[in-house]
Amino acid sequence: MHDNHLSRHARQVLTVTQGKPHLHGPGADPSIARSWLRCLEDYHLDPALSVAPTVLEQGRVLESRERLQQVLQIAGTEMSSLHQQLSGAGHAVLLTDARGVILNCVTAPAERKIFERAGLWLGADWSEACEGTNGIGTCLVERQALTIHQDEHFRGRHTGLTCSASPVFDPHGELLAVLDVSSARPDVSRQSQFHTMALVNLSAKMIESCYFLRCFDNQWLLRFHLQAESVGLFSEGLLAFDGEGRISAANQSALNLLGHIRGGLLGKPVEAFFDLSLDDLLGRASANASASWPLRTRDGRLLFAMLRGESRKPTPVIPTPVAAPAPHLSGICLGDEALQMEFRKSLRVFERDVPLLINGETGSGKEAFAKAVHQASQRASKAFVALNCAAIPESLIESELFGYRGGSFTGARKDGMRGKLQQADGGTLFLDEIGDMPLALQTRLLRVLEDRQVVPIGGEPEAVNVRIISATHRNLLERVAQGSFREDLYYRLNGLEVALPPLRERSDKSQLLDFLLAEEAGGETILIDEPAREALLAFDWPGNVRQLRNVLRTLAALCDGGRIGVENLPVMIRQGRPAVVAQESCAQPLDDAERLALLNALEQARWHMTHTAEQLGVSRNTLYRKLRKHGIARSA
Repeated sequence: MHDNHLSRHARQVLTVTQGKPHLHGPGADPSIARSWLRCLEDYHLDPALSVAPTVLEQGRVLESRERLQQVLQIAGTEMSSLHQQLSGAGHAVLLTDARGVILNCVTAPAERKIFERAGLWLGADWSEACEGTNGIGTCLVERQALTIHQDEHFRGRHTGLTCSASPVFDPHGELLAVLDVSSARPDVSRQSQFHTMALVNLSAKMIESCYFLRCFDNQWLLRFHLQAESVGLFSEGLLAFDGEGRISAANQSALNLLGHIRGGLLGKPVEAFFDLSLDDLLGRASANASASWPLRTRDGRLLFAMLRGESRKPTPVIPTPVAAPAPHLSGICLGDEALQMEFRKSLRVFERDVPLLINGETGSGKEAFAKAVHQASQRASKAFVALNCAAIPESLIESELFGYRGGSFTGARKDGMRGKLQQADGGTLFLDEIGDMPLALQTRLLRVLEDRQVVPIGGEPEAVNVRIISATHRNLLERVAQGSFREDLYYRLNGLEVALPPLRERSDKSQLLDFLLAEEAGGETILIDEPAREALLAFDWPGNVRQLRNVLRTLAALCDGGRIGVENLPVMIRQGRPAVVAQESCAQPLDDAERLALLNALEQARWHMTHTAEQLGVSRNTLYRKLRKHGIARSA
């Protein structure tokens, strides 16, 4: 049956590529027909041949990840958000480099093997030359967003997949990466991919914009659009220039709005394109630009713009540990008095080289808290390096953390790679989800903390001066008792344990709501109607600050007229009920059955949350949310 399908698909491909009329089906799309022709004539692929994917060696994957380190950091949150917006089930969100090699994958743990069987491995090469017509590879060639649906794939073995991909370009117009959403479900229609494709394209543009802003953090940045309300959104023009007014980079939206090609802008004075002198333009700059103003081009067209001034942050001088008032730090809202107190305590001990262990539910802002401590400390001018121990495959985490010497294993780079510990030398290393670090690496990390030396794979010891902040949503003492976390490392990392409250327990929810909306609005003035504000504040927010930020980001992107009403809110928030009501609903038969199923699964897995989630076919976030809903907690 499988062989018949491959043969039938191969005949269909050959019919189209031989120039025979094909009014219906995949061959009717010119881009698909062009790709199939490339696969046959340029790559000499056989559509009926079922071969395993080409997977790069570990060293080359590490090299690609290091080269795109900033992109991976930016994309990580966006990919998780995209996976949640797609309701998770049945989807894999992938990020590849400009060659089509998969560098990151977000999917439900229970579905990982399904996608691996389809060839969607970390390090797998999905270029057209290797895998034929597919979302990633064809997007790389066509340099535009597209969907490849089932039989539109060149290889018969891929016809069970539906892939929607969008290119990510760097500030100079070069292809940087591809963001892709793949589904292996047979019931996926092409029409259903319109919504998916829109979300993928939006997320890719968000990654592009964030990367542009980060690349030119120390230059003047002009943001502009035809509509005042669109300045700060993903469709805005971005134009970076140096202190002399020479243009360094422009995104595609800027080129479109100004009507110039890239070569006609780069290196030219910015005032050559706008009806404003450089001094007058710089006079409108602001380090935290929040309001747009009219700006005319040289040919008389009216735009609206904001100018971010050059970032020149002096290193804070802290005469006493209680200096640097917590509520006024950039990038974090600390209106909650208990949170302010935790921050001041954390800063005091951090300045004395005491490790911090931040505990809190997923999405409660642990990395933002750690970064704020670093920025308020005397190490603010040094590197803040983050490593998510749960997001990196176990086979790569050792190299990522400790680095390696050139030629130390097959596929390693000739000049080696500096690990996160070396990158953080003189600054701060943030180890997120430390509870998921493999046991063997815990031993090596403990040795580094004791000896203040790091030994790269295949290399010699190197002295490092680094301070550690760790974070976890797990109960590490339980993991110590289970034997999966070293007791001596626990006490070495736990100089001060900081408990971040979940969003539902914070007293500054209203202030936080305004703070996050201002960040996501990018300078646009957006008002929230009182009923909508009340609904947002009353919602339980099981995903905490991360979930709130994602909802506000979507609301800001879709906002019309500068206001958010109840009708704009997601259904889950409009119909949201307080946690107490949710717990009382356990008296209903369906809830009773769900509660019993959860308890049975937990007992079978001996309360191992990851195993329980896999057994139930849900994510760990969903599992924890259901446990809170039913008031289930492990007794002492």
